[in-house]
Amino acid sequence: MSNQVALTGNEAMAQAMKQINPDVVAAYPITPQTEVVQMFSQFVADGAVDTEFVTVESEHSAMSATVGAAAGGARAMTATAANGLALMWEIVYIAASTRLPIVMPVVNRALSGPINIHCDHSDAMGARDSGWIQLYAENAQEAYDNAIQAVRIGEHEDVRLPVMVNMDGFIISHAVENLELLADEDVKEFIGEYTAEHTLLDTENPIAVGPLDLQDYYFEHKVQQAEAMENAQKVVVEVAKEYKNLTGRGFEYFEEYKLEDAEIAILALASTAGTAKAAVDKLREEGVKAGLLKLRMFRPFPAKEVAKALSGLKAVAVMDRADTFSTIGGPVFADVRSALYDVKSDVEVVNYIYGLGGRDTTVEDLEFVYNDLQGIVNSGEVNKRVKYLGVRE
Repeated sequence: MSNQVALTGNEAMAQAMKQINPDVVAAYPITPQTEVVQMFSQFVADGAVDTEFVTVESEHSAMSATVGAAAGGARAMTATAANGLALMWEIVYIAASTRLPIVMPVVNRALSGPINIHCDHSDAMGARDSGWIQLYAENAQEAYDNAIQAVRIGEHEDVRLPVMVNMDGFIISHAVENLELLADEDVKEFIGEYTAEHTLLDTENPIAVGPLDLQDYYFEHKVQQAEAMENAQKVVVEVAKEYKNLTGRGFEYFEEYKLEDAEIAILALASTAGTAKAAVDKLREEGVKAGLLKLRMFRPFPAKEVAKALSGLKAVAVMDRADTFSTIGGPVFADVRSALYDVKSDVEVVNYIYGLGGRDTTVEDLEFVYNDLQGIVNSGEVNKRVKYLGVRE
């Protein structure tokens, strides 16, 4: 059974955490994530969950306490955003390297400086190579759904990796939307009980966590992480299918929107995909064969599947809400172009870096991108491979 409600993205995420009922949550407030742990702390105070809630002095401590709890065999969670994620940096890598299936909602926000509290993806993209699985949501419903699935994905015996559940700051976190919540008992049954394979608290089988790991074994442990990421691709599909059977919602690596006969398309993450759908619908009415590929899973990157979905197009624009400052494009663009190179596709791929610091991106902005793609198709030329969308000249 499900319950139709109107909630903000932060409220939806707090409800997901309540239904997951983790053993331990360690957290520190930061805009625009604060409400997630604030509301969850109220559930703790009301006795609605069995969670041990640990208030800490910083995000570095939040991740440290979460790692300690997970190493002790607990189902552990935290949440953060932007500079908070950056302050966790050292421990974010330790969580992944220690193979701890922590689930962490990240309410995406621009990294300083200058100081900015609004949405872009520079926080999560900065952690793209840390060894965490990364899922992105278009709206509050998908953020809620991703959080519940993340538990199963991270805890799978072939994976055992932490998972970031990303949603756009303010755009999703503070906007009220209609969505469906599962019944508590359905979530409990779906995620099941968690039993860690090795724990610090197993006195019969003592272990060391986070020991010195030099030339003899470090390399092998990193390869094991890479193998776990490969395994995660299969597990994400399995969990998504099971969740869809339960709810009727969701998709695996990405959503294809009017892509089957498209000649041009945008690839986008998160809330921008909703704006792109509106642009596609408008252009379709005008006879333009436009489409959208909305990427849900960015880490591990589903290269073969993305290449297959895009290879029949004439031109595609990859939208990046973060910059690498490499001068050759954003992080998503780099992966998409690499994937298409491997299949020797003739599709022209261009990059638009957009929306930094919360700059609004409208339907008209994305229509401009589609029109640019039409120009590439008609002329057969790309004048500039990487562009910045919506910047005042």
